[in-house]
Amino acid sequence: MPAEWEPHRATWIGWPHHEPDWPGKLEAIPWTYAEIVRVLHAHEAVEILCHNDDVKADARAKLEAHGCDLSRVRLHLVPNDRVWLRDSAPTGIKAANGSALWAHWRFNAWAKYDNYLSDQHVGEAVARLSGRPRLTPQRPDNGEHVVLEGGAIDANGAGLLLTTEECLLSDVQQRNAGLTQEGYERIFRDVLGVRQTIWLGAGCAGDDTHGHVDDIARFVGPDTVVLAVEEDPNDANHAPSMDNLDRLERLEGRNLRIVRIPFPRPVTMDGQRLPASYANFYIANDVVLVPTFNDANDRHALQVLATCFPDRDVVGIHAVDLVWGLGTLHCLTQQEPA
Repeated sequence: MPAEWEPHRATWIGWPHHEPDWPGKLEAIPWTYAEIVRVLHAHEAVEILCHNDDVKADARAKLEAHGCDLSRVRLHLVPNDRVWLRDSAPTGIKAANGSALWAHWRFNAWAKYDNYLSDQHVGEAVARLSGRPRLTPQRPDNGEHVVLEGGAIDANGAGLLLTTEECLLSDVQQRNAGLTQEGYERIFRDVLGVRQTIWLGAGCAGDDTHGHVDDIARFVGPDTVVLAVEEDPNDANHAPSMDNLDRLERLEGRNLRIVRIPFPRPVTMDGQRLPASYANFYIANDVVLVPTFNDANDRHALQVLATCFPDRDVVGIHAVDLVWGLGTLHCLTQQEPA
């Protein structure tokens, strides 16, 4: 599995259409997506899955309004339930000869929601439209198709992978019943070329995936991890983030540089804590997109990430409305390796 900062052929996204994901706010969300595409398509091709003809027409209209060059954007009619392609789309990997292909995991809507019948076929559609082959990883214990989401893992392209115990080893929202830590590590080794899996504890408050790592810890270099740390002992993110910091600092035989970024102040909607995190940034060719939350910590988070990516533009994308869907920039994107 290449690191996210390695060259991409394209970024894949799905155009928003499912109103229950953003109750009362869906009208604003396509405009946020159009802004994301406006930034991305200047650096790499963007492939957009559209649920039906009406969604495709809406995407075209919003992109044209934002001045996007549609010669660098392709709109595809592909039915989908939700648009979190980090999780429903396959993971880009490289074969031994350097050619790109897809690891097509089984998707079951984070073992939480019932409406995912269309999303189950997104991996097949992405492979077909990209012209890339796909493999279907199987469990080493029983041969079943492995359930996994891209937001549950983060790799450095040199044999290290980050994930969390809360997501993969908990009995809550259980993806692969009976699959052990050793079983997961074997899958990561055989499919993704991982030599060492780094197990963090819990994810962030408000995360309905139950512990995705891409809201708390991300590789930004072969030996550098950005970790979201909450300093306020009264905040729900404090204890889990301190535990994750301790786990990274205690790694034996591995010199990891740990770069801290803050969380924004709690973002809530209708009394619900949302998974607002600067760690949900997306690394594209020559640019890094970072969610911002009209918060005093926005500037600090952007500055920290700018030091991590001195050769890339670091662009903030307003995500207060977006995070009402319980995800932001990394959750909605999936890179295709060059």
